[in-house]
Amino acid sequence: MDKSFYIANRKELYSRVGESALIVLLAGHAPRRSADAYYNFYCNRNFAYVTGACDATTQGFIFMAEKHGEDVHETLFILPPDAHAERWTGRRMKPDEARELTGIQDIAYLSEFETRFHKAASAAARLELWTDIDRLSFAEADNESVEFTNRALKAYPALESHNLLPLLKSMRTFKKPCELEAMRKAMTITREGILDMMHASKPGMYEYEYKAIFDAALTRNGVLEPAFQPIISAGNNNFCIHYYSYTGRAQDGDMILNDVGACWDNLGNDVSRGFPCNGKFSEKQRLLYTCAYNTSNYMFSIIKPGMPMASVDQTARRYCFEQLKGIGLCDKYEDVGKYMWHGGAHHVGFDTHDVVDMAHPVAPGMVFCVDIGIYCEEWGIGFRLEDNCLVLEDGCENLSRDIPRSIDEIEAEMARR
Repeated sequence: MDKSFYIANRKELYSRVGESALIVLLAGHAPRRSADAYYNFYCNRNFAYVTGACDATTQGFIFMAEKHGEDVHETLFILPPDAHAERWTGRRMKPDEARELTGIQDIAYLSEFETRFHKAASAAARLELWTDIDRLSFAEADNESVEFTNRALKAYPALESHNLLPLLKSMRTFKKPCELEAMRKAMTITREGILDMMHASKPGMYEYEYKAIFDAALTRNGVLEPAFQPIISAGNNNFCIHYYSYTGRAQDGDMILNDVGACWDNLGNDVSRGFPCNGKFSEKQRLLYTCAYNTSNYMFSIIKPGMPMASVDQTARRYCFEQLKGIGLCDKYEDVGKYMWHGGAHHVGFDTHDVVDMAHPVAPGMVFCVDIGIYCEEWGIGFRLEDNCLVLEDGCENLSRDIPRSIDEIEAEMARR
């Protein structure tokens, strides 16, 4: 992604905070796994959205911006050179590289942060402190941003604490053209991985073999990490919505469920396809898949600006109920929860379940998933049909339409094995 994208994001963010404000965003650190082993570093997505600095070399980076009226001074604090550490963990980003990547001109080392923060926090009688307060629940342990905020307010009680998250959610709700370009590129790679799984599929394959095939497609295209951990399952394992074991073996007649996505320039996809491991839908598989397919097509025919986001899920459930009723599985609407276990729409972007303004009606520039999952335990059939929907001025576009969706398309593709 060109640095102009991140520069524009920062300018928009500055326009949304007060006249006297201090913004601090943290890239974060990889948590310790065990002994001296650590999980791979995954940069805070809001930090990535604002700076563009988010690869493995950016662990521990801090972004700070001081705003006084129309004047804004922004600083990126990076790791200092350390020849010994770099022998073990790789070369560190240089100041000139950080400037070129982010468009931030003032690059300082992390050792300077506390001194610079003290000077900024003490410079005005009234100053807003804007940090990223992102937590899933009251009981959740404090993350680095919350810990920093608490420490800063204790040291400088005159600061007025404000949460950046609602502002960033509002900004991330709408994808800019360069984001859509990255998502389209990622989709071509996602498509390749799904087609490769279809072409290789046969009874007796293990789930980890399907995963290896998908992972290989991403790696061939320079994607070293997927948008999220792939969900790939067979048979009864499809009844675990978030299944990550990959140890099951496909039996003749089983459906393969895959919920996968590539990532390009920080932007990801989230696509699900269900297909029979032997390449041919059974009668009952056809009945259920047709319910999901008809529901998905209906949703893409009606999604347009102005719809409440909540109605996307509600409408999908109502329409799918009528489909399931038509094949004799549901008598009344209250029964649909037996077969539809999760919501039918979520935004996608920098995060797979993107953090956005969920109260905002459907509007041009939004990208969200239309996710129709049907789980029929009495028939032993479970799958999802999940596509990525880009909202246009007068309707919507299915970004994943080129990945086989219909029964005929899937069977024809699998016949090429």
